[in-house]
Parts: sequence; structure tokens; C-alpha cells
Amino acid sequence: MSLAERILAGDIRSAARLMRDIDDGFTSALDELKSLYPSSGKAYLVGITGPPGAGKSTLVDQITAEYRKRGKRVGIVAIDPTSPFTGGAILGDRIRMNRHADDEGVFIRSLATRGYLGGISRSTGDVALVMDAMGMDVVIIETVGVGQDEVDIVRMAHTTAVVMVPGLGDDIQAIKAGILEIGDVFVVNKADRQDADRTVRELGAMLDMNAKKDGDWLPKVLKTEANRGTGIEALVDEFESHRAYLFGSGAIEKFMSEKISRIFMEILKDRLFAEVMKPLTAEGRLDGIVDDLVKRRIDPYTLVERILEERAVNRHE
Repeated sequence: MSLAERILAGDIRSAARLMRDIDDGFTSALDELKSLYPSSGKAYLVGITGPPGAGKSTLVDQITAEYRKRGKRVGIVAIDPTSPFTGGAILGDRIRMNRHADDEGVFIRSLATRGYLGGISRSTGDVALVMDAMGMDVVIIETVGVGQDEVDIVRMAHTTAVVMVPGLGDDIQAIKAGILEIGDVFVVNKADRQDADRTVRELGAMLDMNAKKDGDWLPKVLKTEANRGTGIEALVDEFESHRAYLFGSGAIEKFMSEKISRIFMEILKDRLFAEVMKPLTAEGRLDGIVDDLVKRRIDPYTLVERILEERAVNRHE
């Protein structure tokens, strides 16, 4: 049996192995993803984003517990900072979610950003697809918490929650990062802190200033205390309300069309780039190309045109 067949049969170890192969960039993983793709598309993806120190991991832990109470199987993709020494993930998120380690209804995978911007890892979508095919009802994606680059998650998750805490200059940060546009739900965590109510009011006021059409989703600002589990049930209820809105209003169709189109174009772009670069590196031409560019013997625009012309000629021969 292939890895994909074993995963569809419920083999957790095979899923873990495939996720590792995906993250390491093994081409063998592509065939397994092809086999799993028809069995995906059922899981609901929830994105959790926000600045460092907002308590995202603790919140994800509590959200997972609440979904488990409701009988849902949960996958967690935790994007961790990349180790500057090994290139791997610093597994802080797994430590915070350790209580779910023995729960067969929860699967946690940490990924390193490996320099990829946008708060997520390049392999995030494929790992989420595997969890989807495994039969997870909900897949929670927690971004790394890099601040202003955390916008890619909104293109991947059905529902995106933006987590903030009082005292971090959240109003200024929200405006700078364009966070008001990406959030479906706003969470003021650590709501026992001073100025929590002020942060809620300021966020609410800024959301009210956003132009909305009739029938558009209106994001709410909720308060939570993740350490105590306060406000978690209401938060998950709001996730489910947004889910009902997406499917009830037909907005899910536009979301899925844009998401699938973007995935296709990213795969195509990566594949074409790899095909062009492979002969350049194999033939040892890359160093000479760089040297020519540095010494201004040729400009990069002309060089790219020549390489593309060469590729076209070679394909026709």
C-alpha cells in the first residue's frame, strides 16, 4: 500500500511521515498528494494570527479542547520560528499543547517558516490537505506571529481570527498591518489585563469605520482569557456562525474559486521555475551568469529573455 492508501485507512504514522516528506520537499510526496486530493475538501480551516506574545498557542489549545467537547476531530498546524542553526522549527507550540498528545482525535504538526514570509510555511497548505484527507473535521493553522506579514493566512483559512492583547499598541499595529481587512473574528486575549475594555472599544470603533455592503459579514470583537479558558465557548460559536454565513450566503464558492486558482498558479510557478533552473545549475552556468550580471556585461532582463528563448528552442527540438 502507498502512503496515501495507508493514510486513508487511518494510519497516523503514515500521515506523519508524509507531512515530514512534504516539509522536506521530497518529490515523492507529490504522488501521494495527488492520490489524497480527491478525498480532501471536507475539513474547515481556522486561522489564528496576531503579534508575538498575544497567547495564540494557549488559545489554540483551548479552542481544540472546545471542539473536542463537541465531538470534532482537530488537526493543528503550528508554524514556529525557524532555528538559525538547524533550519527546523522551535517546538514551543507543541509544548503548550502537550495535553492533547494522547488524544487520537487531535493531530499536531509543527512547521518551520524557513524564511517564507506571510506568517506561514510554504508547505502549510499541503500539510493541511493531508489532515483534511485524514478525516479531521477542523484544521487550525496558527501563524508564526511575525506581525505585519501575517496576511497569507486569510487566503488559506475559511475563518481567520486576529488575536491581540491590551498594552501592545494594538490600534496602531492593526492599522499598519491591514489587520482590519483580514480578520473575520477579533479576539482580545488576556482580557483580565488593564485596558482590555479600551482595546475592545478601539477595535470596534475602527471596524465600524470599514465600509461594508449589505449582506457582508460583520466581524465581532470578543474577549478571552486563554489561561483560564474564559470566553472560549463563545469564540468557537462565532467561528461556527462565520462558517454558517459562508455556506448560507454562497460566499464560500468565491472563496474556494480564488483559493484553488491561487494554489494552481503557485504550483505552476514553482514547477516552471524549477524546470528553468535545473539545467542552469546542472550545466554549471549559474556562476557565470551571476558574474556577467555583477560585471554589467549583460542586463538581467535580456538574460532572462535569452534563457526563455533557449528553453523554447530545446523543447521544439
